[in-house]
Amino acid sequence: MKRTHLPLNGLRVFDAAARHLSFTRAADELAVTPAAVGQQIRALEDMLGVVLFRRTPKGLELTPEAEAGLPALRSGFLEFEESVRAMQMGQSSQHLTIAAPRDFIQKWLSGRLAGYMAAHPDLSVVLIAADGVPDFTESNLDLAIALTDGSGAQEGLALSPPRFVRVAASGGAKLETPILWPGSPDQAATGAIRVPDAGLAIEAAVSGLGTAFVPSLLVQADLDAGHVTAVEAEQEGVLSYWLIAPLPQWRQKKVKALVEALTGVE
Repeated sequence: MKRTHLPLNGLRVFDAAARHLSFTRAADELAVTPAAVGQQIRALEDMLGVVLFRRTPKGLELTPEAEAGLPALRSGFLEFEESVRAMQMGQSSQHLTIAAPRDFIQKWLSGRLAGYMAAHPDLSVVLIAADGVPDFTESNLDLAIALTDGSGAQEGLALSPPRFVRVAASGGAKLETPILWPGSPDQAATGAIRVPDAGLAIEAAVSGLGTAFVPSLLVQADLDAGHVTAVEAEQEGVLSYWLIAPLPQWRQKKVKALVEALTGVE
């Protein structure tokens, strides 16, 4: 059913003027001029086809038509306020839905989320495995993490510079076979092993199957643990992991708090 267009600004002015029975005091409440209040009331009267106020020697007086509409109007404004509060509570709710590549969840995000959730015991998180930047218009997401060259049309923040490092198994015999994955910078390598993602490329390198050229951020824990060793100096690339969301989601308190925790940037 098509909804009737409501002159909400005019109705808000009418409510204030009816409470004060004064255009001047209504104007003070609304931070406008008395003339602006008068204009809004006249426009509302023209639209409704009724007179809302009469001037008497004692001041403004409501007409019977105005008095008849006020209870429902004020009840409606209370419903609006409840609606706004409900939406604001949703922004500060303890529920987050995050999309990220599966290997990134396993190698980097899970451990940091564990620490964050330990500090926020009421928080619940839904993790969705997704490669690339998801379609926020079709997904009920609060935040996405993607291996990309920027945030594009969304708001975003890079988790690290776009750096890559080639790694191989630590100790023992090592094959020099390139281990390629869809985002690997060295796609033209021949005689290679191909795997679905960078996480599996790292695991293949740990197993001694060859060398993997992977994002430094993703492999750092394995380097620190001695599972792999760098066989070349770190190199600048094009892609890096970005935190991404449309502006409304990015502004949410719960998203801002998580972004700050993951990046250390307020």
